[in-house]
Order: sequence, then structure tokens, then C-alpha cells
Amino acid sequence: MYFPLAAVGSLLVASNSVLAAPVAEASSGLQKRWEYSKYFNLEGHRGARGQMVEATLPAFAESLKSGVTTLELDVSLTASDKLLVWHDEKVDPTKCIDTTPVSPDDEQFPYVGKNLANLTVEQIQTLDCGSLRLDGFPLALTRPNTTLSTLEQLFDFVDCATDEPVLFNIESKINGDHHNETRSPEDFVAAFKAILEPRGEGFIDRITHQSFDWRAIIESKKVMPSLRTSALCDDTTIWAYPEGETTGNLTVHGNGPSNWLAGIDIDSFPGSTPQERVAQAAASINADILSPVATSYASNVTDVNMPGFIPFTTKAMVDEAKKLGMKVEPWTPNRLNLIEYLVKDCGVTGIITDYPRVAHDWLVAEGYNVPKLPGKKEIKRIDRCLEKHLVLTKH
Repeated sequence: MYFPLAAVGSLLVASNSVLAAPVAEASSGLQKRWEYSKYFNLEGHRGARGQMVEATLPAFAESLKSGVTTLELDVSLTASDKLLVWHDEKVDPTKCIDTTPVSPDDEQFPYVGKNLANLTVEQIQTLDCGSLRLDGFPLALTRPNTTLSTLEQLFDFVDCATDEPVLFNIESKINGDHHNETRSPEDFVAAFKAILEPRGEGFIDRITHQSFDWRAIIESKKVMPSLRTSALCDDTTIWAYPEGETTGNLTVHGNGPSNWLAGIDIDSFPGSTPQERVAQAAASINADILSPVATSYASNVTDVNMPGFIPFTTKAMVDEAKKLGMKVEPWTPNRLNLIEYLVKDCGVTGIITDYPRVAHDWLVAEGYNVPKLPGKKEIKRIDRCLEKHLVLTKH
């Protein structure tokens, strides 16, 4: 789906206050998630995109080492009906390099630039997506020859790497504007169901399904009522676009239902601000979490302390969402001034960040309850399991 360059997808559960875990859940094997409900929800975005090349198993290993509660990730549904851990609709030449075709006569080669929905896992796993460092993340470590993993491969790695009940916040990559460029919400939810149900309710209880395309959230609740859902949004997705434009923001926007919100018009809900109304709209589809962008795309500056900063996540939004029974987990604050604003001023229940280790240190210093950093023994286990499960190109 389309994202402006500044955007980063995201979201899951947990907060400083203990979530209301019914006794019946705790006694039926669903207690693991509630072990993490005591924590502020720190999520590593695409693993830990600022620390390690994104969405690869090394990135998720880095996130585990950073003391997160939740691994945040995106999945695309491929032509072979497999859920692949990756953010982009197409193979981005700034992130992945072609090596060799899956077969000598493969007419789709080269794969870079192709839609993932039109490629098989076998084709995609010939790509080297570990060698290139993005300009926006100059300190990220690379892991050459690393390719992409399926969702099952990620689950297997985490099962190997830790006994902790780490949570997963999984975004289905669906294009709300151009439905033919990605698979349908029904296809995604069916694929989730096929992978999650065999792992049991205890595992499902550690999962949140998030999406910008709210049709997927509605479908999730219909097919898997126990699966938690998170309604992603930003100011480019909550209204119809201005006439003749392909996007909008808080200060320049159209009116009426957005393609991304399953036909919902946020202005039909009560609230003095669009942020409050979008919280009302998310509650109307029974979302468990609201996951807004932290900074409005109308803002010309990136730091909350700079003159002219325009937030999208506000205290009024958070208060409204909490009143309606939802958590609020914004993305992607990568500045401590912004994290401080979201956590202290707005009262969010979690954050999704590209720099989970720095955020972890700040949260500890400020007295927030987050998981302890793993010790030497735990780190050795993570590294050992990474070597065991790392998917490399054959090149």
C-alpha cells in the first residue's frame, strides 16, 4: 500500500496499567499475553529498522536484544499464497538486489521492481535484502546475502530464540486505493487463520492484526473474533482526497468517506477534532487499538519542540480512545522529545519505534516498566537461533 516516505507502519498491546484479563482466559491457557500486560508496550518497528536492515531475521533478533514487548512487522501475501515478512508492495531497488532467477527460463526475472503479489516465495527468496543501507538510517547494520522470511519462518525463529511471551503486531499490506495491486482482505485473513489456528489459542492471544485498510480489521473480527485488531491511520487516510489530488493532510484535505476506512466518514461521528472523531470511527469497527501516526504530514518540522510542529496524535485523541476502551500505540516516534510528548503529555499505552534500544533506555530512566534487557546467556541463544534460522540467498 502507499506510504509517504516519512511514514512507517505499525502496532500492538500492553500498557503501564494491567489489561483486564478475564479469569476464564487465564485458566484456559491464554495467560501468556497477560504476563506482558504489566509492561509499557515498546514495539520494534520492522524489527529495529534504525539499528539493523529492516524486516529481516537479524532485525528481529536486534529487537529482541533491545528489550521490546512486541515485534512489529508487515506481511505481504504472495502469488504462492504465503505470508511474507516485508513492508513494500513492490521489490524496492534501494532495499533489495537481484541475484539469480529461481529457474534459468523464468520470464519474470529480474524480480526487483515487481509486485510481491505476483511473485512466489521461491522467487522472492533469491533476493539479497540485507546488503543495502537506507540513506534515512545511516547507522543501521547490514547483513549481506540475507533474504526475506515467511511469517512461519519468523515464528519458528522467535520460538527458538526466547521463552518469553513476546507479542507480535502484524500489519496486512493492503492497498486501500488500488485494490488490484495487493491481495484482498479476505485472502489475508484466510492466510492468517491457516497459520495461526494450528498454533493454538495461547499463541493467537499474543497476536494483533493491524491494517490501514479497515476492511481487513472488519474481516478479522468476523473470521477470528478472538484475534486483537489495531486500526492504523494518519491524516492521509482518514478523509477522501481533495479533488484532483492523490493525498491530503490535516490542513489540506477532502471530505467524506476515505477508501482506506471501509466506507466510513469520520465526520459523521461526534468530537471537536478529527483525532477524536477517528477514535470514534475505530471504535465503531470494534478495533482493540488505535494506531495513529505521531506527527501530521502537514507538519514542516519533525520535532515537537520546533516552532510549527503539528501533531497528529493528541491527548484529546488518546483520552477519547481510552474512554471507548481502546489502547493507543502511535508510530513512528524516532526522537526522544516526541516520545516524551506521546508518553508523558498524551498518555499513550505504547509506541512503535525504529530505535527500540534507545527508547528502552529512556523508558527505564523515566521509571516505566519494560522487559529487562537479555543477559549474555540469552543473547548467545538469540544469536545461535539466528544462525540456525537465517534465510540466505543461494548466490
